[in-house]
Amino acid sequence: LGIHALLVVTATLSPVTAAAWSENIVTGEDVYPPLWNLAPESLLDFPVKDNKIVINAWNYQERLGVYKSLLNSSAKYFIAFGPLNIGNVLWGLPLQHGWQFRTGRLADHSGVTSCGYEDGDPLCQSVRSWWSCMNYYLSVIPFLGAVEAGLFGQLPYEVEILPPEERKDDFCYSVADCWSRMPELMDDWKAFFEVNNVTFFPATFFSFKLDDALGLMWRAHVASIAYALPKFQDSLNYLSEPEANFGEDWSNAVDFIAATYFSTDLLTVDNFQAFLPQRMLVEGDVPPSISDFTPQQNTVLVSMRVLHKANKLTG
Repeated sequence: LGIHALLVVTATLSPVTAAAWSENIVTGEDVYPPLWNLAPESLLDFPVKDNKIVINAWNYQERLGVYKSLLNSSAKYFIAFGPLNIGNVLWGLPLQHGWQFRTGRLADHSGVTSCGYEDGDPLCQSVRSWWSCMNYYLSVIPFLGAVEAGLFGQLPYEVEILPPEERKDDFCYSVADCWSRMPELMDDWKAFFEVNNVTFFPATFFSFKLDDALGLMWRAHVASIAYALPKFQDSLNYLSEPEANFGEDWSNAVDFIAATYFSTDLLTVDNFQAFLPQRMLVEGDVPPSISDFTPQQNTVLVSMRVLHKANKLTG
């Protein structure tokens, strides 16, 4: 049963060829995450205070800037894999984050604040959002691993991440801080950026293997989710039962997707995200019979649920 579910899920993950890509790749419309063009381009575009680059990771646009700086700084290592940096395997991270923002998953679902809502602060990312907290470990931690690996070269300032208003102990805020709290996780992300952070010459260019990069990236990705999942289990209580189940199902499915070395380039991930629910699930949503979801979206939800149940049953 679990294998059947996995096959159904991965059948939807067919790569997209550059030849099949639309003109949107030039304009960026409906391809890049929301507000991508407004996000900071590099680390030096963030404010500097007390000789530190200060980043508010609880603001969607600034967290997006963290991703953008990673994509821009690593672009030269993926030139052979498509124009306009489309072959960079880091695209899966900001595209997922953009999907979370677009579907309202980063807002305060406890009902206590207006964080993340149009009538409040629409760019706010709530520390009460399970999705936002989980994503911290797939944005800030990779970013600080890249800083330590030297992806950005010799920075003139240290980097500091601002803490949220609540749950400060569930996060870390600098390279040294994260290294002291979660050394193995930082090691995994540093290893990914170190293997890619080399100077390519014609004689050695083709020695770069995309599978190696994907393997290290997925290893770190899975480790981030495994580390964060028990921390934020209580935040699932703010979600509807169908949405909470989907969040857990998705976290479980990532393990299996990772095992396939699924390519997380821009084209493939953008294509895949059409199969994800384009709104939050609410009480009464029962796949495969959610009327405003496509058949494919319903199928993916059912498959992930079956896969998760089978995984639990088999231990």
